[in-house]
Amino acid sequence: MMKFTNLGSKDTRSGFGEALLELGRTNENIVALCADLTGSLKMNAFAKEFPDRFIEVGIAEANMIGLAAGLTIGGKIPFAGTFANFATARVFDQIRQSVAYSQKNVKICASHAGLTLGEDGATHQSLEDIGMMKMLPFMTVINPCDFNQTKAATFAIAKHIGPVYLRFGRPKVSNFTLDNQEFVIGKALTLQEGSDVSIFATGHLVWKALEACVILEEQGIRAEVVNIHTIKPLDEEAVLSSVRKTGCAVSAEEHQRNGGLGDSIAQSLVRYHPVPMEMVAVDDKFGESGKPEELLQKYGLDTPDIVAAAKKAFQRKSS
Repeated sequence: MMKFTNLGSKDTRSGFGEALLELGRTNENIVALCADLTGSLKMNAFAKEFPDRFIEVGIAEANMIGLAAGLTIGGKIPFAGTFANFATARVFDQIRQSVAYSQKNVKICASHAGLTLGEDGATHQSLEDIGMMKMLPFMTVINPCDFNQTKAATFAIAKHIGPVYLRFGRPKVSNFTLDNQEFVIGKALTLQEGSDVSIFATGHLVWKALEACVILEEQGIRAEVVNIHTIKPLDEEAVLSSVRKTGCAVSAEEHQRNGGLGDSIAQSLVRYHPVPMEMVAVDDKFGESGKPEELLQKYGLDTPDIVAAAKKAFQRKSS
């Protein structure tokens, strides 16, 4: 049975906000920039306590990225925050040229990612951001699963030298990881061991994968659940170790199937250890306005969808 307990629901963006404030108190080189969404990004506490180290750029995301890149030259560690769609699609050119190409120590912090942005709809729901960011050389891409892990990830990226894309969300979701956890960039975490199918999940779908694991066990299928919080660099050793044991795989993510986590895992498996694989992801569609849970259900990203994918992968292995 599942060994993790839901400690209550919290939004992952608040984990980022709390960590940013604590970082500001311990490192005077930490600076923050925001594009007119300070409250939504939970950066307001930092802005209030450190007004001389906070820049409100307004609705000018490209300018924000340029400023952040420039600040690194003076030894500052800039955390630039806005919605995921505006943090990537709107400013891809600036990120590519001024941050990734130059290997600047900029932390791009993107909230309101995926479908669970909810009622704001397709124009604000970012389902392509992971693909865009992971294709950039030198860019690290992180997608934590809950409040505690987002907070830990924020501390970790402050120490990391180089550009980072940190993705988190708006809704309150299950908070189940330890509050004193060590976050190691590029090191996946096996949350539940199993022998029949490997489920590689990221972000909000990690808890869904753990729920699916319980249902599958009741049906005689022992699933292994691996939290891929770092999509780039991918922990290929963990992926391959798991599938060599189980013989089949499922990826689960709140992102387009094209360019996401599943895409990265499939590339690794094709190169080193081909096995049957199913992907739980958005199937080449834009989102729409709706309640977060309703959208996850409609777009096939809920617990029953992970169960169905795992059973299909298991059956393909066994046939």
